[in-house]
Amino acid sequence: MKARLQKILAVTPLKIALAVIILAIVLFFVDAPFLRFMELKALDLRMVSRGVVPAGGETCIVAIDERSLNELGRWPWPRTTVARVVDALKGYGAKAVGFDIVFAEPDTNSGLRTVAELSREAKEAGIGDARLLGLLRAKEKLADTDAALARSIEKAGNVTLGYFFHITDKEVAHLTADQLAAGEKEIANSRYQMVRSQKDASEAPLVRAHAAQPNLPAFSEAAENSGFFNSFPDSDGVIRWSPLAIRFRDNYYASLALSLVVQYLNWPMIVLNLAEYGADGVTLDKLTIPTDEHGRMLVNYLGPAKTIPHYSVSDLLAGRLAAENFRGKIVLIGATATGVYDMRVTPFSAVYPGIEIHATVIDNILHRNFLIHSGWTRFFDVLTIIAAGLIMGIAVPRMKAVAGIALCAALIGSFVVVNTALFVRFNLWMNLIYPVLTMLAIYLGITVYRYVTEEREKKKIRGAFQYYLTASVVNEILKDPSKLKLGGDRKNLSVLFSDIRGFTSISEKLTPEELVHLLNEYLTAMTDVVFKYDGLLDKYIGDAIMAVFGAPLDQPDHALRACRTALGMTSELRRLREKWAAEGRPDVDIGVGINSGDMVVGNMGSEMRFDYTVMGDHVNLASRLEGTNKEYGTNIIISEFTHEMVKGELFCRELDAVRVKGKKLPVRIFELLGERKDAAPWSDFADRFAAALDRYRAGRWDEAIAAFESVLGLRPEDVPSRMYLERCRQLQANPPAGEWDGVFTLTKK
Repeated sequence: MKARLQKILAVTPLKIALAVIILAIVLFFVDAPFLRFMELKALDLRMVSRGVVPAGGETCIVAIDERSLNELGRWPWPRTTVARVVDALKGYGAKAVGFDIVFAEPDTNSGLRTVAELSREAKEAGIGDARLLGLLRAKEKLADTDAALARSIEKAGNVTLGYFFHITDKEVAHLTADQLAAGEKEIANSRYQMVRSQKDASEAPLVRAHAAQPNLPAFSEAAENSGFFNSFPDSDGVIRWSPLAIRFRDNYYASLALSLVVQYLNWPMIVLNLAEYGADGVTLDKLTIPTDEHGRMLVNYLGPAKTIPHYSVSDLLAGRLAAENFRGKIVLIGATATGVYDMRVTPFSAVYPGIEIHATVIDNILHRNFLIHSGWTRFFDVLTIIAAGLIMGIAVPRMKAVAGIALCAALIGSFVVVNTALFVRFNLWMNLIYPVLTMLAIYLGITVYRYVTEEREKKKIRGAFQYYLTASVVNEILKDPSKLKLGGDRKNLSVLFSDIRGFTSISEKLTPEELVHLLNEYLTAMTDVVFKYDGLLDKYIGDAIMAVFGAPLDQPDHALRACRTALGMTSELRRLREKWAAEGRPDVDIGVGINSGDMVVGNMGSEMRFDYTVMGDHVNLASRLEGTNKEYGTNIIISEFTHEMVKGELFCRELDAVRVKGKKLPVRIFELLGERKDAAPWSDFADRFAAALDRYRAGRWDEAIAAFESVLGLRPEDVPSRMYLERCRQLQANPPAGEWDGVFTLTKK
């Protein structure tokens, strides 16, 4: 149960990916402010990188710009000047004229006195002529600039006036109920004609107003239509949404842009759709304008300022413009001069005329050029987060570091390209930040996990093998731990066993302290030789050494390394013997056995304690060969399997074909003499021994005896030749029963 729980709780790359995906989806639905900010900036970047989208041509702007202020004076102008603008546009054939200005106060530009004031002065002066009073009344009528503008608006029959709502309580604290009601009355023509509500529809998300700031009653009565021009920037100050509906008291009201479209399209019915989550778009005859739950339309900006044509008021009044610029079009009148301040922050600029935002909304509606960002796009955003995260979580752990970086970069790059293409080609606003951050977070999470895990494994490997392997081999394993496959694999390896001859008798001649010192010095020297040839020091068995070649690091020349290690050990022993002899210590000799073949290598033992070692028949044979040195008086014996792998490099002589204890099949054994390039001193001696061995195996005892005596003539101290002389004489005296195969059976380990 505990093991199962540990397995469930264990951290894996896939679990890291799933955790990041879940966290990303939670943040996506929570709409984390910082990530929302990043996504909005990414939207702006996509819009700007798309470039300029040509306007449809139905809309233009008559601007109160710097030139107009220079020619016509500071703003606000007399209402008679505004009336001239309305008259001029009517004369040029504009179909709909909208004011991004509210005329909430009487004109203060007239310097003429009222008729009442003039009459009082005339009476004081004794003037009572009716003709004079009539003239004064005519002058008063001409001096009433508000009335002049109202007459122009009524005569034009194509004007939509702008107004704004007070959204906060503080702005309307001073207003009475009658004033609120009066304001509601003046904006009645901008009220939605129909509100279509689904069952359980919610109005809560819509913007609520506390009061309206309408135009003067005379203007409101004269105008064909009206609409609010409130704007609500995002948290970073950028205007990306245009509200199409605001609730005031018990009614819903249309924006200036929408009201102008209604007038331009010859007054189709406008319907506000409400769903259970809030606004669900605005229907304009057969056209549905998408909105979010707050009743806001996402503005699809066409480009920088003046993408929609701008014309100066002064040029219009001076007759410097062609009628074709306005005929049959929607004309918006508003301020673009910096001093008047109707500048907004948009994706294209931090100084963008507010009036052009309304013009852009109108163009979007007329050409159905909407940015699509709805419930189904959010659904695909979630699917993208999941898909991108799973691809990273499954693929990255199976790749090396460079390939993982390449995959991450390729996926993110491809996603950004596809996302941008969908935006440019189909106006689809698909979330960019969450999938990208999900992929990055998963890659970084898996990378950190792999780093921590690999460092832990490297530390574990280094701790486990630093006393058994040379540093170069350990470093190679750490570079690629996959070369170390723990748990028991079958591999072709070479095993070396060495042992001190007569160690028991030697130990009896020394004190315990002297014995430990001698043994440590001996084992240190022998281990250094093993490490020199990148062998694995498997274990010490008292005075014996077991070393493995070819594992854990693959070594195609493992047999050659093992044999050269044996030669190095005997060479190092000669140095130690000279040193110990000078110190008066006992003489020491060793035997080495080497065998090569398939064996099982890996962690052997229990779950609580185990060792990295080798097992198998070939391991046992190497151990038997080490002991066989006692029979033949040699130092290094290798098997026929090892000899086959090294005979091109090393010089050996065949000793015998033996049947070791516990085995039925015979094995040919060889004495390792040295490097083949140094074989000259042994060549004649080895050839004679081989010829004598052939006679021995042929059962020609007399010839074999003569041949071995010839070998001893060259090397009187050769123990194998003396042993064979004794065997031949015994066999000569007592011939073997049955067929002679030349195999010698060992009865000792």
